[in-house]
Amino acid sequence: MVSLDIGADAILTLRYLPPYLDSDERAYLDALARIGERAEPYVLLTIFGGRRALSQAGEREQALWFKATKARLSQFCQACAIIRPDADEKTAEIFRRLWPFPIIAEREEEAGRAFLLQHQAAVP
Repeated sequence: MVSLDIGADAILTLRYLPPYLDSDERAYLDALARIGERAEPYVLLTIFGGRRALSQAGEREQALWFKATKARLSQFCQACAIIRPDADEKTAEIFRRLWPFPIIAEREEEAGRAFLLQHQAAVP
């Protein structure tokens, strides 16, 4: 199941968790599009439940999204926390190559939220 919560506190929370549905890939890509359209400061919390791979077309669309939104995310996203059961420093390093803002990869949501709160001072 995929959801995107845009909180009044400027925390965007993207969840991609079981139970997985056939419509999840499209919902995930649509959520990325909404994030990419945001034109005011925010911090991003992504929570993934496991290793559900995107289709080849989905991977391509996601890669194109990364490329197309790099400047906008670099401007408005203040920090990102990636929560995954298998998260480690290598996970964070991969995403740090994509974006200039602070990124952390953790296994626990609380650790990710604490990280984002440290970087939220710049968010009105």
